[in-house]
Amino acid sequence: MSAANFKLDVKADALQSELYQLLVCPRDKKELRFERTHLVCDSGHRYAVIEGIPILLVSEAEQTHIEGTRALGVAEFGDASQLPQFHVAANEIDPFVRNAIGATNGGLYAHLVGNLQEYPIPRLRLPAGAGRRFLEVGCNWGRWCIAAARAGYRPIGIDPSLKSIRAANRVGRQLGVNAGYVVADARFLPFRDETFDQVFSYSVLQHLSKENARASLSEIRRALRKGGNALIQMPNVFGARCLYHQARRGFRETRDFEVRYWRPAELLSTFTKQIGPSKLSVDGYFSLNVQPSDRHLLPPRYRAVVHASEALRWMSGKVPMLARVADSLYVSSSRTA
Repeated sequence: MSAANFKLDVKADALQSELYQLLVCPRDKKELRFERTHLVCDSGHRYAVIEGIPILLVSEAEQTHIEGTRALGVAEFGDASQLPQFHVAANEIDPFVRNAIGATNGGLYAHLVGNLQEYPIPRLRLPAGAGRRFLEVGCNWGRWCIAAARAGYRPIGIDPSLKSIRAANRVGRQLGVNAGYVVADARFLPFRDETFDQVFSYSVLQHLSKENARASLSEIRRALRKGGNALIQMPNVFGARCLYHQARRGFRETRDFEVRYWRPAELLSTFTKQIGPSKLSVDGYFSLNVQPSDRHLLPPRYRAVVHASEALRWMSGKVPMLARVADSLYVSSSRTA
């Protein structure tokens, strides 16, 4: 039975079923068929399905995050019984999100770890989705996929962390959001060519080496339809906060999951080469993660930071030179024919 015709054994929504029709082998992009508990391609590559979640990681590639290695460990044994089980009431915050909020949303949210009272769902700076397919690269617990669904997109999220994808599924069900999720690597996207109208990524590619980021951008281009768009947040080497953090580590070479800082001209040339015509816009100042929609969750001193950032972002539309010193930039790229 092919993956395109596979009917999930677990209860799945329409988009999760559609997700299986879009999947291909991340190594050679061949069709996948379902054999008992695995997806298999004609080359014999096998991928475990855990709790209905395909783990489509390339085991021989060096993993970019420790959670990818852990997900491969679970896939190797194919046993979900050892995974922690969460039963979250309708009015509760998922325990994974409650404990991970400082890591996923940034240092300004650290006071909310263990104390989160609502899900901080951001606002996408994109036009209404009108049913178009949306891919989030590095979705973690799914906040941007939820935002995309509410804006009218059909979202699918990938992340190398099985823990995160399980949480994304739980939060999506809890909020009644229709989104599909898969454990995967941006360098080896497990989707058919020209599948998505919109690709989005926030605070993710900055953690990859520039070589791995370029490989990810090439895969994003392949997965985009002609005329499709990618909107990806990246850090600016000249931002005040970014300069401060570079100075703290002595301007040494980055390693592991540390943030890599990019020059604006470097972002434009790289994204244009790997995806297509690109332009920059300001996401914010003084932070790489804080969202204006979360102001009410922040203490007064952090709200002041958000207000200052938003004021400067507005001014950057009038004074383009201000964009050169923004800490967080969006790169918008279009795939041309």
